[in-house]
Amino acid sequence: MTSIGTGYDLYASQFSPDGRVFQIEYADKAVENSGTAVGIRGKDGVVFAVEKIVTSKLYEKGANRRIFNIDTHVGMATAGVIADSRQLADIASDEAASYRSDYGSPIPLSYLQQRVSTYMHAYTLYSSIRPFGSAIMLGSWTKEDGAQMYCMGPQGVGYGYWGYAAGKAKSSAKTELEKLKMADLSCAELIKEAARIIYMVHDEVKDKMFELELSWVGDFTNGVHQKVPEDVHAEAEKFAKAAMEEDSDSDDEDMS
Repeated sequence: MTSIGTGYDLYASQFSPDGRVFQIEYADKAVENSGTAVGIRGKDGVVFAVEKIVTSKLYEKGANRRIFNIDTHVGMATAGVIADSRQLADIASDEAASYRSDYGSPIPLSYLQQRVSTYMHAYTLYSSIRPFGSAIMLGSWTKEDGAQMYCMGPQGVGYGYWGYAAGKAKSSAKTELEKLKMADLSCAELIKEAARIIYMVHDEVKDKMFELELSWVGDFTNGVHQKVPEDVHAEAEKFAKAAMEEDSDSDDEDMS
């Protein structure tokens, strides 16, 4: 059985002899080619941090954001093809609006992730379409359920997570996430750790310029997903840069 997709990668609806769907694997590669995105669930909410690669100095700052508002209580961070991510954000927003219209209450995050993951999975079943080249993270906080975070990849399968990373440096980011005691940390602490992780895994050789996007939702925001305030953003970046310098000094001491 071949490990490459020759003859079996023309359609998303086709299995290879060893049971693989190569179009989904190619979509995963598209996700890995984008900047790193991190989501962390803490004791009082959820934080998102995204490394948005800037490929030209001519770009306007803040364009093509990778963090979206889905409903007042739900935020979404994404890695992968930005056009696909916007489409998924629109679908999630429509689902949230439809639920609120029908039932008069905010959509539960578990139900929203089921609807969105079903939509993503549908794009892996037919030969006339391709899978979404995006991985998404959905986070919310409510008085009834507390903090919740669900994450989905191109295959359309969602899981609940305490910490999740996607993008080109996901392995390094996950290693850093595993060192944190997320259930014991507040979002005020986690937003700094998320910024530190993004700065730590950023590849300055290949991607010199990037914008750090930060958002959160929790008890302290009254359950409303929003961008972090400018002063908190600046403090998180300062913390991340200081941590980087400390690691650099430690490496220099080890070499001497």
